[in-house]
Amino acid sequence: MEKVLFAVLTLVYLEISTSVVSAPICSYGQAGCHVPSLADLFERVIQQSSRMHSVSSDLHSEFEQYFFPSQNLIGKRKCHTYDILTPEDKENAQRLGREQLTEVIVRLLQAWEHVQDQNQDFNLYSSNKALEISDILHELKDGVTIITEKMKLLGVLSNTVGYNSPESLVPSSTFYTQGDLDSMDHHDLLYCFRRDSNKAKNYLRILKCTTLPEPDC
Repeated sequence: MEKVLFAVLTLVYLEISTSVVSAPICSYGQAGCHVPSLADLFERVIQQSSRMHSVSSDLHSEFEQYFFPSQNLIGKRKCHTYDILTPEDKENAQRLGREQLTEVIVRLLQAWEHVQDQNQDFNLYSSNKALEISDILHELKDGVTIITEKMKLLGVLSNTVGYNSPESLVPSSTFYTQGDLDSMDHHDLLYCFRRDSNKAKNYLRILKCTTLPEPDC
């Protein structure tokens, strides 16, 4: 049953992710069709995370230039993900191990997806880029979920990895309150998203290397 569910989720994810990463897709039951390998899935989410960080960096820069063109901003910069312990460099990320690193990635994406859902005015400025970020974020989280399930089936991760109770998302739901965001809050929100999207991108690369070692790792 788990394998059937995984196959269905994988096909759905591959269908919706073609808007971000182009790749040949085959339908369930098609002659010659094969289930994507773990390496294929990693490649997709890494490309998506790189795109998300690139767009978030552009959006942050555009926001600063438009609203604060001549100021050296500091702001609060206490991100709503402050309670998620994240390694600061590659060496520390590698020391975490696959399960802990996967948990960190999942928690970061869940926290930002929750903020995205709770604060629609996150899309207020540079709407095309903001909407693109929203789409990539949801697809990236789905992709990481697929990878997590695949790794569980392969016995690489325990079955408890990847689930976070709603209570664990409380900080993200209260740190930014819908309707109360001023320009500085928006700036800090975009700053934090740019920072965390870079972390997610780097952690996914490290997770791939620790799971599927390659010469370029």
